[in-house]
Formats: sequence, C-alpha cells, structure tokens
Amino acid sequence: MSHILRIDASARNAGSTTRALADQLERRLVEQSYGATVTRRDLNVAPPAFLNETWVGANFTDEAERSDEQKALLAASEELIAEIEAADTIVITAPIYNFSIPAALKAWIDQVTRARRTFRYTDAGPEGLLTGKRAYIVFASGGVPLGSQVDFASGYLKHILGFIGITDVTIVAADGHQRDGEAIARAAQAIDGLQQAA
Repeated sequence: MSHILRIDASARNAGSTTRALADQLERRLVEQSYGATVTRRDLNVAPPAFLNETWVGANFTDEAERSDEQKALLAASEELIAEIEAADTIVITAPIYNFSIPAALKAWIDQVTRARRTFRYTDAGPEGLLTGKRAYIVFASGGVPLGSQVDFASGYLKHILGFIGITDVTIVAADGHQRDGEAIARAAQAIDGLQQAA
C-alpha cells in the first residue's frame, strides 16, 4: 500500500487556499491508490526549529562520534527525514508570502536537507539520496504569477526537492487568485484531471 506525506505550511487554518486544494489532492491520491495511508505534518502548529551553530556542529560530526546531546539535537531532523523516507508521495503546500515560501517551510527544508543523510557529494557532483518518490507542490498566491520573475518559491522548491533526489515534481497552482477569480477553480480542475503514476 502506498503512503503519502502531506506538509502544510499556511499560517491560516480556516480560509487557506493551499489547505483546501491539498485536501482535494489528498482525496484524489488516496482514491487512485486504493486507500493509501497519509501522514500529515502541519508546520504552522509545530514549526521546526531554525538551525543554529550547535545544530550545525552536531550535523557535521561523524555519526559514530556524536555525543548524546548532539544526537538529541538532531532527533527532530531524523524524525522529519524518516517521514519522507517512508512516503511514496509527498504533498507540500506552498502559500506565497512576500514572494517566497513561509519561514516554517524553509525551516523544514533546512532540517531535511542534510549532507551524508539526504544528499552526498560525489566526483560527479551532488547526488540526492531520497529517490523513487514523487512530489506535488500546491502553490497559491494572491498576486504572484507562477514562474514569473518575482516567483522565488516554485523554482526553489523544485530545485531543493531534486537536490535530495525527488525529481518527479508536479505543481498545482492557484496563482494570482486575488486578481483572477477563476484561478482556484482551474487548480481544482487540474487536480481532478491528475493521473497517478503506476
């Protein structure tokens, strides 16, 4: 049975466009997977910690040489990475705040993008270690057009997912929906038309 990891990042619960579209997408994916299980992580309810010098020191200490204190510092990161490892599909909601992603989503990215853990450097360049998964980004903005010069979110998210090995990425966008009354309806229609890969 397939497993879905859903990451919500909107600061709003009621009235959130990304949450509503992600609800629809989640139902669609579960339906197509004949009852996939779902893990939900709400970054607004429990935002990941920001990195600090002590955390960085623990991360770059050889695993076999880490102190109990260093292991405890990395425990939350290990939990977040384990959720990705257990998932076949990742759904990430990306509301656009000030032309980019919410701080809590960036904190999550910093916790799961770790050298020697989710990527490694080789003679041929960096190699992502979380392969064989697919991801959906639910993108919503009041005014920022997807892929425009002032969209500093979608390209970054695709790049960072690819950097850790997740290259099969689909974006569902309700961009500029405060100016375009049909944007959310088009995103919902796009979700209804999605076909889950076998």
